[in-house]
Amino acid sequence: MTPVLQVALDLVHSERALAIASEAVRGGADWIEAGTPLIKSEGMEVVRSLKRAFPDRTIVADMKTIDVGGMEVEIAAKSGAEVVIILGLSSDPTITEAVKSARQYGAKVMVDLFNVPDKVARAKQLEIMGADYICVHVGVDEQMVGGSPLSELTAIADAVSIPVAAAGGINSETAAEVVSAGAAIVIVGGAVSKARDAAEAAASVRNAMETGEKVATERFKKFSEEELVVAFEKVSSPNVADAQHRKGAMKGITPRIPSGVRMVGRALTVQTVNGDWAKSVEAVERANEGEVIVIDACSGRTAVWGELASWSCVTKGVKGVVIDGAVRDIDSIKEMGFPCFSRHVASDAGEPKGYGGIGEEIICGGVRVRTGDWIIGDESGVIVVPQENAVEIANRAVDVMEREERLREEIKRGGTLSGILRLEKWEKIG
Repeated sequence: MTPVLQVALDLVHSERALAIASEAVRGGADWIEAGTPLIKSEGMEVVRSLKRAFPDRTIVADMKTIDVGGMEVEIAAKSGAEVVIILGLSSDPTITEAVKSARQYGAKVMVDLFNVPDKVARAKQLEIMGADYICVHVGVDEQMVGGSPLSELTAIADAVSIPVAAAGGINSETAAEVVSAGAAIVIVGGAVSKARDAAEAAASVRNAMETGEKVATERFKKFSEEELVVAFEKVSSPNVADAQHRKGAMKGITPRIPSGVRMVGRALTVQTVNGDWAKSVEAVERANEGEVIVIDACSGRTAVWGELASWSCVTKGVKGVVIDGAVRDIDSIKEMGFPCFSRHVASDAGEPKGYGGIGEEIICGGVRVRTGDWIIGDESGVIVVPQENAVEIANRAVDVMEREERLREEIKRGGTLSGILRLEKWEKIG
């Protein structure tokens, strides 16, 4: 079959979903999917709304069915879905009942291999049981830690004669590769639904599918361990805070930076006491290029850092300093543009007595910091990302940023934040 572009609407508001779907159709989307979050939020009425709005497009209902396959296919088909997605993890009777129901009500069944251990073997079984399509799917949460559908796509496409769909972080740079690997249906979610112009985004993906050439984009990518600096430099500390469910944000630590200055790097920790600047300055000698010095000075009001230490960092390529304590010479530090964050500003410094240590676990701004953790700072404050979670949090923070870009565009078109998000509807009950 000619490769199909399926746009997945994994949203929670039907009005937003319909608006984005309209743009996607203008950009060349063939199939429109009511994603699982959208169906759970709005029910089957959103499937009916999509069919009424786009009668010439195939409507897909991602039910993620794992039981009562016949019943769930029936309600989706009666609501206007021509394709219903169920899970390959379902029991065989669930699959066969879903297929029988689809035949009865004029729909087709796509079976999602999400989390199936032996995907090739299961795909062969599903074809025998009557599935119309197989979907190789890497879920959103798995994408955040580096998952991709490409690793298993070709083997599955070679194993069955029915069309195979691919889903999982696909954008205009990877769509051509996915088609080349055997996908007859390219399922794209965030690369269209998060775009400021969903029509343009859909058209870029379709162009890549048709020409076999990737269309470069700076958006909707996932980042690896080696790309963490690039990823964290794209986002703000609020983006990271949202990605971590508000954890990791330092309290009482104030930016002492000119407008527009940002800081990203891995921590080198320092433990000292009020006014003792020996270990703080010695840490500059120990620091590697690209690191951020994070100092626990017991929230003291006598400075443990100043202009000369900052210049030392600049010459070594140290990216910034965070001090749970006091800094001085702040006018000179701002003038040089060195990223500095502290609890206090003071004129007086103490003596270099040498108490404390370097590289130990500390508490700074009320947050645990270890050497090697990631530190992101800007005019909103400082946030810590544990090193073992950094890839996932970086990708989730980029996702937050991209979703906000779409919201910003909808507000600029005349909406309001509360209106777009239907806040009154979604206020917690009880």
